[in-house]
Parts: sequence; structure tokens; C-alpha cells
Amino acid sequence: MEKIKVFIVDDHPIFKKGLTAQLKEFNFVELIGVAENGKEFLEKIEINMPDIVIMDIKMPVMNGIEATQIAIKKYPALKVIALSMFGDEEHLQQMLDAGAKGFLLKNIEKDDLEKAIKAVTQDKNYFSEELITIITSKFVNKPSSSSTKEVMKISDREKEVLQLICEGYTNVEIGNKLCISPRTVDGHRANLLDKIGAKNSIGLVTYAIKNKLVSI
Repeated sequence: MEKIKVFIVDDHPIFKKGLTAQLKEFNFVELIGVAENGKEFLEKIEINMPDIVIMDIKMPVMNGIEATQIAIKKYPALKVIALSMFGDEEHLQQMLDAGAKGFLLKNIEKDDLEKAIKAVTQDKNYFSEELITIITSKFVNKPSSSSTKEVMKISDREKEVLQLICEGYTNVEIGNKLCISPRTVDGHRANLLDKIGAKNSIGLVTYAIKNKLVSI
């Protein structure tokens, strides 16, 4: 079986050392490169292309959001797992928009890391359970009894749209899959945000996963 090629982008030496040690315990992974910032990463993958990038968000020279946008635009098959510190949750929406598929806290456990790598390899989104709890508490309003009833009223079409949002598809891609216009998709997205009480897509996705509204 061919190993999954992984690349680490992070500017903290101690964290990189620990993450490298964890990756070396996986017999299905090959660590092919390390970079301290997004610019260095983009230069290095021109020579040796990974399957998965484990990307810090806040870095000098070029941050993880910009690096992810550039890399995925140039290499659409590349999978990015974003690393978040406590308090960085606002940036996760930008990473989701940039095309990241996995989301982990930097106090990462070995099991979570393994699950994330395997999930994004299969083109699935992955959020660590701890991060889901943090994001939903921050980006989803506490449901009242009336809003809980609204969630139960999600239509079949809205469920289809929600599933595809959680799988990382854009409005245009969702429209193509469901044979509806991007504007109609945007309307369904707005209705879902209102019914669930989410402030943005990252809140929508994590709430849907936490409450098993989608299969992912």
C-alpha cells in the first residue's frame, strides 16, 4: 500500500518536533517536508508534492490562510488540515473558505490526528470533537425551544444542501449537483443559518456534525 505523503507547515520548533514524532508512529504515513511559513511551503512543494498538508494558521511571512488559498487553487487535489490554537476560532471560517478539509486543535492527540488524516484522504471534512464543542458554543446561538422546533423543520432539500456544505462544496458545485442555481443554494444556506442559529458556515457545519444532522 502506498504511503500518504504529509507535509508540516508551522513556525514553532517544539510543536513541529512533537507532531513529527506522532506522524512517525503511523506506518501508513511518510513525512516528506517541513516549512516554517506559507511562502517556504509553496516553494518546497514545487519540488516534492504531498497528499496532505498540516497547516498552522498564524505564521510570519505568509499565514496559513493565504498559503492554503494559493496552494489549493494551483493544486486542487491537495488536502489541508488546519491547526488552531484556543482563541483562533474566527480564522477557521477563513480556512474553510480557503479549502481546508480538516480542523484540529494544537493540543492534538494521536487518535485525532490519525482520524483526520484518514478522513481527508477520503475527501471528507474532519473536525476534532473538542473543536466542534468550542466552535458551536462560539458561533451558534443557544437554541430556544422555538428554534429547536425550526431545526426539526429542515426540509429534505435543505438537508441535501447542508450535507454538501459539510462535505466542503461551494454554492456553484452544490447547484450543479442538485440542478439548482447558486442563488437558490444561497437561499437554502441562509434559511439553514437562521433555523440553526449559526453565525457563519463553520458554525453551521460543526452544529450539523455535532447534532448528527448529516453523515460525514
